[in-house]
Amino acid sequence: MKILVPVKRVIDYNVKVRVKSDGTGVDLANVKMSMNPFDEIAVEEAIRLKEAGKADEIIAVSIGVKQAQETLRTALAMGADRAILVIAADDVHQDIEPLAVAKILKAIADEEQPGLVLAGKQAIDNDMNATGQMLAALLGWSQATFVSELDVESDSATVTREVDGGLQTIKVKMPAIVTVDLRLNEPRYASLPNIMKAKKKQLDEKTAADYGVDVTPRLTIVSTTEPESRKAGEMVESVEELVAKLKDAGAV
Repeated sequence: MKILVPVKRVIDYNVKVRVKSDGTGVDLANVKMSMNPFDEIAVEEAIRLKEAGKADEIIAVSIGVKQAQETLRTALAMGADRAILVIAADDVHQDIEPLAVAKILKAIADEEQPGLVLAGKQAIDNDMNATGQMLAALLGWSQATFVSELDVESDSATVTREVDGGLQTIKVKMPAIVTVDLRLNEPRYASLPNIMKAKKKQLDEKTAADYGVDVTPRLTIVSTTEPESRKAGEMVESVEELVAKLKDAGAV
């Protein structure tokens, strides 16, 4: 079985995000970029399935700018077998929208015929949380989202999902789209020997036009602002004074 793992290049989660002075978006100049953390978990789970003998090949896919090649090399160093980079933008500030990403992934899935697509539940840059669901709809495959446990069998997968009320366990038929949550696993670090080996692994470059997909944005960002700074707290002398202040503020 092949496993397809989409990975996205995003601002590193340790970096403090800054808004451009003109409010047109987030400033990406000279900012450290890395693999979306949820996608990293998806790559790790694919590797574990291969190590358990349940998968034969792991294909990492990234859609965006040419610099996403670095993100794919990270996936290859972790243990993916080969990678596909779909260049769909020249400007690092252009974000490819979920529907366009899903259409490109569908075309790749039609070519590669994977038995499973493992993806992060969302990207930490735009928090869209839509690509996996859209891909499942386009392919007509089963889907399981927000997965914290995964057990793959020959023709089905049993998953535990994190939902508002707690946990939900479902069984889906293969092929399937699975989007993963943070509690699924702890991604491994790529070792230096594997980083060196990754440079020799196959990485194919394509364009969105190769798959006949128009990536022209359908959404327009009107403005981007930083959240309001948190106001300083106020010390009180007693519980009675605290309750009185909460009542005055309408909190009680």
